Amino acid sequence: MVLSVGSHGKDFEVAGNMDNVQSDNLYANDTWRVFRIMSEFVEGYEEMSQIGPAVSVFGSARTKPGDRHYEQARKLGAMLARQGFAVITGGGPGIMEAANRGAYEAGGKSVGLNIALPHEQIANSYTNIEMDFHYFFVRKVMFIKYACAFVCFPGGFGTMDEYFESMTLIQTGKVDTFPVILFGKAFWGKLAGWMDNVLLRRHKTISPEDMDLFTMTDSLRETVSIVQKGYELERSRRAAPVRLSHMRPTGEGTIAGRLPKTKSRRGRK
Repeated sequence: MVLSVGSHGKDFEVAGNMDNVQSDNLYANDTWRVFRIMSEFVEGYEEMSQIGPAVSVFGSARTKPGDRHYEQARKLGAMLARQGFAVITGGGPGIMEAANRGAYEAGGKSVGLNIALPHEQIANSYTNIEMDFHYFFVRKVMFIKYACAFVCFPGGFGTMDEYFESMTLIQTGKVDTFPVILFGKAFWGKLAGWMDNVLLRRHKTISPEDMDLFTMTDSLRETVSIVQKGYELERSRRAAPVRLSHMRPTGEGTIAGRLPKTKSRRGRK
């Protein structure tokens, strides 16, 4: 079969059909899927490496035009575009559409990273750079690697997923600290309170400094200011020499780190 590698027209000849082969072994064709995964990374890197400084904006796909949060996301998209930032979203409706729309109408770069879902996702029409992904994890790399900040508007499980993944990456030191902004104190306040009261104080499953890894705000101007400061910090980091090998940046936008030390088993001599 011919496995299409993306909109740039690159193809790989792959023996067998990954999706339609009848096999008793559900995982028999897993090795061939590497080519599809690789193709999404290749196309993603080629396209996204050209967009310049960018901000990833997340939020509910169910938010309608005219809603307060929709209009705020639209204004933010325009404000970021005027400051020279591309706006990256998941390419769908709701908050994603609003942020893309603001950037698009302001003449900026408006990026939509669409995902193939069992139920069809309707892509919004306010993007001038659009990509389609089959794998969530490849798409996530693009959100992280090419953004200098995250802005999370009120949303559902998808928004929470992106927010908590950013917290995990920063907390573990797998990425350098970058601005994660929770927009809408009324929406995010109780979640922050739960993390403070339950995770930090009652169960001690996070550290006090972890509560400083994000910022809550209701101000669009403050959001843009935080993004600008985060971008300047990122530029200064890139200019600084990396002295320790385990702190070097990797191609996927993370930090190399160290593998865990293996403890000897009890009783082994």
